[in-house]
Amino acid sequence: TRLQVEHPVTEMITGIDLVKQQIRIASGLKLEIKQSDLKINGHAIECRIYAEDVDNNFAPSTGKITHHRLTSGPGTRIDRGIDLMSEVPIYYDPLLSKITTWGKNREEAIARMKRALIEYQISGVITNIPAFNWVLKQKSFLDGSFDINFLDNEFLPLVPNKWKENSIKEIEQIAAIMGALLKQKEISSSIKKNEIPDTNKWFIQNYE
Repeated sequence: TRLQVEHPVTEMITGIDLVKQQIRIASGLKLEIKQSDLKINGHAIECRIYAEDVDNNFAPSTGKITHHRLTSGPGTRIDRGIDLMSEVPIYYDPLLSKITTWGKNREEAIARMKRALIEYQISGVITNIPAFNWVLKQKSFLDGSFDINFLDNEFLPLVPNKWKENSIKEIEQIAAIMGALLKQKEISSSIKKNEIPDTNKWFIQNYE
């Protein structure tokens, strides 16, 4: 029996290594657990990272992985089949990796996934990571009121490119805030260099 692609979700909320149990069965051994042993702990979600162009009807994107920076952090797991300089050909499913995050509740799992998707970097092929970033900000997803028509009703009408507009604005806002903070840091550092403590017995004469 094959495992579902989403099996890391089950593993993270139960603490059971399903692959290990599957290998035991294939080897003629018995399961180490019973149904009554299973306890659900917390919440987990998974994002499948594909090499595909969302704005081109989710068409596969081929090429070579020229940059690959993994994500990490508490409650974060990544299963991958690629590495730096890996080739993504036209012959196979374009699934690159799976990111799974766990939290004490759904809100924490989503927050950790948002961070993980920002940290995870892939260059050389187009991926669906930006689309996941969009999904994780939508009200219907956050409050759990979405259904199987979510993409048809809320996402596809914004394709191509319109769904990116808010993301671009957010990036610009973050850049502006970071710029202001860096400027403030420079000013503070400059002031500190020219400060003379009250206890200093010497003084600096400015001859300008």
